[in-house]
Amino acid sequence: MIEGFAPSGAWRADVIADFARSELFDRTFQEGMDLVEETAGYLDGSGRQESKLLSRSAALAYAAESMRLTTRLMQVASWLLVQRAVREGDMPPESAREERYRLGAEDICRGATVEDLPAGLLMLLDRSERLYERVRHLDRRMYIEETEPEDANPVLSQFGRLQAAFGA
Repeated sequence: MIEGFAPSGAWRADVIADFARSELFDRTFQEGMDLVEETAGYLDGSGRQESKLLSRSAALAYAAESMRLTTRLMQVASWLLVQRAVREGDMPPESAREERYRLGAEDICRGATVEDLPAGLLMLLDRSERLYERVRHLDRRMYIEETEPEDANPVLSQFGRLQAAFGA
């Protein structure tokens, strides 16, 4: 069981479905898929050339960080594809909360970056980490965090007291 996850009421199908239909989802999905494509192009192209110019220790760091980058992006892409499946009716919101569909590999995806790496890789690492953190926030808000009970509206509360006092 996930720490902080309470099966009774911690997730809300309407919140999941609303997010999947939102403009925020559209933008996040597009950003995620564009970043996956851009990263693949970099790692197969100029990144490969840049890595050949690195010292042995920097090349090892490059390899480790490029694996972290691809893991991070695959986690984000998988999560976004699940949300799209909810949007298109291919998956019920209740299924999207299953652990296997949730954002994972946090211990791998949230590592430190080595500074002696090519600028192109550092830029992709930064952008992917920011995207991962946004998706992580969404994942937690939608699937883990309890909804806090809404406080009574103070104006309506006072109005109710006035009605009771004057017999209205």
